[in-house]
Amino acid sequence: MALDMDEFWVFGYGSLMWNPGFAFEEKSEALVFGHRRALCVRSWVHRGTQESPGLVLGLDHGGSCRGMAFRVALPHRSDVIAYLRERELVTHVYLERLLPVRLRSGRRVTALTYVVDRSHRQYAGALETQEAAGIVHSAKGQSGPNDAYVFNTLEHLREMGIRDHWLEAVGSEIQRIRGAS
Repeated sequence: MALDMDEFWVFGYGSLMWNPGFAFEEKSEALVFGHRRALCVRSWVHRGTQESPGLVLGLDHGGSCRGMAFRVALPHRSDVIAYLRERELVTHVYLERLLPVRLRSGRRVTALTYVVDRSHRQYAGALETQEAAGIVHSAKGQSGPNDAYVFNTLEHLREMGIRDHWLEAVGSEIQRIRGAS
């Protein structure tokens, strides 16, 4: 991947937004078009098992996604890319892409982003709210219950002032299932 840029930006749509794990010089709320945040990745380790997979976030085709963009000092670009590849490409369910993003100021930049690989066997596809909630409600992995992951994500999004109506609907459906149990 060629990264001949005057600036180096990274776009996060999940835990990267509140836990980037790398030093940055600037951060801004940002919007990416043509992709949406979705519970579309089957988790076989951290939030589920191969026998009973959970769901974690991926950036999938369609719609738009409000997230966070981080500007990294150019001398740290290689180290940050190496860190992100180790963090995001464990099972290669994500593809490394450079996407245009619009910062809160209206400025447009290109950012390194990880999108779901739709041909990967962990890709769950576009799920209906009820189906996603049912999977998340019953799954548990090495990092704990899958629903804790969803509720933690929703809490962080609320703290950042970011609304994700579909993910909020999944959270509400999980709460309904819990109440019915």
